[in-house]
Amino acid sequence: MTAQVLVLYFAKSVELAGVREEQVVSQTPISSADLWLLLLERHPRLSVLQGQVVLAVRQQYVAIDDQLLTLGDGDEVAVVPPLSGG
Repeated sequence: MTAQVLVLYFAKSVELAGVREEQVVSQTPISSADLWLLLLERHPRLSVLQGQVVLAVRQQYVAIDDQLLTLGDGDEVAVVPPLSGG
């Protein structure tokens, strides 16, 4: 099965992807690691965030690992790089 999801990019990921948001068709279920690889295929420059970025699916943070995600049409997936602050 597939799902059409809205991917939202934040902070540094906007600059690297060149877009703030986009529609992506993904297999479902999919591991969070495979979802990240799908995004890397679309935007290879995101690889500089490898190991630092987290995803948020339906506003819930998920680690990029073997966690299985069941996506539905219209779900939001956010790419959240580390935030700098002071």
